[in-house]
Amino acid sequence: MSELGNTADVAVRLPAMRVAYDGTLDESDLAPSWVEQLQTWLDEALAGGVAEPNAMVLATADANGLPSSRTVLCKGLDDRGIVFYTNYTSAKSHDLSVTRYASVTFPWYPLQRQVHVRGEVEKVDPAETAEYWATRPRGSQLGAWASPQSQVVTSRRELDTALSAVERRFRDVERIPVPPHWGGWRIRPDVVEFWQGRQDRLHDRLRYVCTEDGWRIQRVAP
Repeated sequence: MSELGNTADVAVRLPAMRVAYDGTLDESDLAPSWVEQLQTWLDEALAGGVAEPNAMVLATADANGLPSSRTVLCKGLDDRGIVFYTNYTSAKSHDLSVTRYASVTFPWYPLQRQVHVRGEVEKVDPAETAEYWATRPRGSQLGAWASPQSQVVTSRRELDTALSAVERRFRDVERIPVPPHWGGWRIRPDVVEFWQGRQDRLHDRLRYVCTEDGWRIQRVAP
């Protein structure tokens, strides 16, 4: 009864849960380019104490149009796009290989902000992947070799056994190589939207939109 009561209590409270936003975002506030604006907001999220400010929710769809989302980490940002790294045999990579399109959202709740990016995807050049790989902790490198990402495993013990085997394999190797099944994806944006929470839910939404004549800024109703 207590568990049911707690569940019912949460259900009752959900409609009343809300936060009053008080920010503003004007066209005159924006940097000349989306990448400069995103870098500025990333810096402000870091300075504001946001946990993992480079965390972003990646949305993909499979060949049948079924969507999936998960959190990944942005590990590259320049005028070419946004980069994250993963296993190329993972579910997300299968989706991206089929549709060649993705979106990500940076959710910075403490700052009442989010940034949404969508566009075509491409694999990161192996040399660029290797450069990033060299910065990863050894444990993360071993984990990338050990994990059959997105595949069903029988138990946690199976993963631990695989990791132990990889640790033995590379015990005397100083520089662990990049797995052939691992690398980066770059999202090349055609739309980048900056969202700022505002009073009365009339939020500010400003978009950089790629057109044949270059990037344009649009205001979108909340």
